[in-house]
Amino acid sequence: MRDVVFTRQSGWIPNVIREDGELKLTLGAGADANHDPRTFTFSISEAHLAVIQEDLARHLLLWSAVLPLCDAAGTRGRLDERAAVALLDPILLAAPVDVDALFQRIPWDRRRLIAHGADIGLLERGQVCAAMRAATETSNEKRAQEYHANHRRAERGAALGPLDAAMLRYTGQYLHGATVPRRIPDAVDPALLSEVMRVIATAERACAGMRIGRDPRRGKRATDRRDWARMETTVQAAVRRAHPELVDDAVRTVSFLMCSEAAGRAGTPMEDDEAAADHRAERGGRAMKTALSFTDDKGAEKKWLRNSPRTAAAEFWEFVGDRSAADNEVFTIEDEEMGEGIQLHFYADSIARITTLREGEGGADPEYRVEYCLVDGIGGYRNLVSAFVRGGCAALEHHGPWLSDVAEFERARRRRDTR
Repeated sequence: MRDVVFTRQSGWIPNVIREDGELKLTLGAGADANHDPRTFTFSISEAHLAVIQEDLARHLLLWSAVLPLCDAAGTRGRLDERAAVALLDPILLAAPVDVDALFQRIPWDRRRLIAHGADIGLLERGQVCAAMRAATETSNEKRAQEYHANHRRAERGAALGPLDAAMLRYTGQYLHGATVPRRIPDAVDPALLSEVMRVIATAERACAGMRIGRDPRRGKRATDRRDWARMETTVQAAVRRAHPELVDDAVRTVSFLMCSEAAGRAGTPMEDDEAAADHRAERGGRAMKTALSFTDDKGAEKKWLRNSPRTAAAEFWEFVGDRSAADNEVFTIEDEEMGEGIQLHFYADSIARITTLREGEGGADPEYRVEYCLVDGIGGYRNLVSAFVRGGCAALEHHGPWLSDVAEFERARRRRDTR
């Protein structure tokens, strides 16, 4: 039989229950292996209940001291009930000076107290009882998050000025640096908004005309890392030059915003290749290939015919975006009619072009010429694929050098990788 004896407005603050005639404190904390919340209980006395009912500050202090024990229990361990019970008298019944001294010796959850209104300055000076005089039953999680974010920055030695903080608030990254940035002018103090917009204008001018493409080798929505790094470097240099007073966190958040927006505007390689094909068609261009076969290292295959509504390059990159993975990094385009093809080795930033020299007759194996070439990122791959689907292996000649000696090619690849 379980009855709730005492509860507060916030459902997360520990409740007191009576279970089989025994008073217990119960709280939810952490999660199990299935990510469901765990519940912990331990016994208390009537004297402890009286303090919990009358003194919100002591109740919250007890909670903050018990939470580390819950964390230590992990996803399936048991709460150390003896350690939890040992906290009751020193926190609920002792003099304030002794409570302060206890909190100098034990682990406790500072963020819980800050969320419930604790005075941060007093907490940091070790005066926990005095810090809790303004405690509230309702929590302000944003206050705790801001404290945590500032604490992390302080640990790295990053001190924000008013404009720095305003830049982070404008991009939505004040609390979480990994948050995808966006423009939130309402989050900025109106007195600083015009300065923020001057910094943003500097960044926009610096990256005007730059773009970030997609890289289907890493999935349909993955961005080209080189494009991203190029824009990031350009924006950061311009902002630092024009606004030297900004700290690194503020500069980085501006470049992150510009890069994220550019990546969001980018078309996929499939769309870009189709647009380029439309442009060539307007100029009277005509694709040479009539039929192609795309395969990957896992045995998947996709056919493309000239009457397809999409270009061969667009279809191929969509195939790559759907299939590419850490264990699937070799893709082939083959023209069976012409007896030629290319094989892309994403793991090595290289490509092979394969030409049939002699068809197999009378049970003999065909004879091929295989030549290798280093590739410079996704842009290089796209150029090679587009050239091949338009003009076959012959159209790749000026994209070399092409090496037929495997040992010589491996030496060239090692020299590139060590630069």
